[in-house]
Amino acid sequence: GVSGSGKSMAAKQEVSALALSTDHDIIIVDPEREYGELVRALGGEVITISAADPNGCHINALDLSEGYGDGKEPLVMKSEFIMSLYEQLMGADKIEPQEKSIIDRSVGNIYREYLKNYQGQPPTLKDLYDDLMKQVNPEAHRIALALELFVDGTLDVFAYQTNVDMSSRIISLDLYEMGESLRPTALVVALEAVQNRVMENRKRNKYTWVFLDEVYLYFKYPYSAEVLYKAWKRFRKYGGIMTAATQNVEECLRSDTARYMFANSEYVRLFTQAATDMDELAHLLHISDNQMGYVTNAEPGHGLMKVKGYIIPFDATIPTDGDIYKLINTTPRPGLIRFMLKRIW
Repeated sequence: GVSGSGKSMAAKQEVSALALSTDHDIIIVDPEREYGELVRALGGEVITISAADPNGCHINALDLSEGYGDGKEPLVMKSEFIMSLYEQLMGADKIEPQEKSIIDRSVGNIYREYLKNYQGQPPTLKDLYDDLMKQVNPEAHRIALALELFVDGTLDVFAYQTNVDMSSRIISLDLYEMGESLRPTALVVALEAVQNRVMENRKRNKYTWVFLDEVYLYFKYPYSAEVLYKAWKRFRKYGGIMTAATQNVEECLRSDTARYMFANSEYVRLFTQAATDMDELAHLLHISDNQMGYVTNAEPGHGLMKVKGYIIPFDATIPTDGDIYKLINTTPRPGLIRFMLKRIW
């Protein structure tokens, strides 16, 4: 839905309801710093990732939890992740088969000891860089140099051991301070961190709710779109329920991956849409012109739900004088959320 349509309120309402009525874990990927105050009020952890603060929060891009891969060799999946990072840096058409073999060999080298019992610290991008530089062939050095910016350069925020508490029941990964150069990597590393948590929770028979705000950002970059698509299909099998929100539908509709995900999602909520997106969405989701009338200049909180094959108008407005509204209002007064949450509890 467009800005002001009620999209953020609906997402925050769902987060609040899950937090207060279940013991499920909730992880939010928050590129625009929308959810921090709510997450803190709910007793969760806000993890702010910033390349500008060398002593700040770090998430190790190569973290690998026990159970990662779920039957598929974990090194295969991690090798695919690193190859995709390299493709993003160099361009998919510039990677030779021998370079893929070198990456695969280096991944095996750096994880060999850690995978024996998953004790101690997992390797980092710095370890991968060092292993590549030890090799004698020039292709290995070429790969290492491509990674150097993310290892020893200004964008090394994901090259250190994780130094934040990722065990909190409710987590917001705040990526607001990621610049354009680091944002594609940040989006992907965030999903890798989420995947580790989903796998851990699966072993404990616990559900994980994943909320991706401004999901159109994933579709600006071919690699991050592909990673999201795999997660979209995979997480559901492991007890991970993914919800994506965006106001920039036009950006998503340019991506074939996004169009496929939209068309094959069994639950979609449409709020007011931009006029340029109406026809394409109607065709993609098989919604009639009469039904699309419910999202044409609709009041905030009103729209259409697509649930499997059914199209249903909805009214999700919240009384403005109630505690819930004050809790999840997108422009709250400082400190009000904490006060209202105490009243609800």
